[in-house]
Amino acid sequence: MSQVLFIVNDAPYGSERAYNALRLAGVLSAKEEVQVRLFLMADAVACAKAGQKVPEGYYNVQLMLGKVLRKGEVALCGTCMDARGLRDEELVEGARRSTLAQLADWTAEADKVLVF
Repeated sequence: MSQVLFIVNDAPYGSERAYNALRLAGVLSAKEEVQVRLFLMADAVACAKAGQKVPEGYYNVQLMLGKVLRKGEVALCGTCMDARGLRDEELVEGARRSTLAQLADWTAEADKVLVF
């Protein structure tokens, strides 16, 4: 099984970097032979905020993240969460606070690392 790690840094809305990372992660996580891990850093931690409401016809990164969470893992930089006032209980179900040490382990274990 191939392991792919996504490291996302950009905010969920504004640029399309997080959007494109989640699009690709969602498609890859649907493949049986691929394990997807997603690590959210900096402003990207807001991607995992529960209760997002966007205008009709606009993409919703919370829903996109759900596709990855069905078969993959999603972790958030705890320091980045703290800096933005994001609490553990505000996260979508399945996403979890993590550490740079966890990111280091995931990076060492991954066959591919994609940074957005």
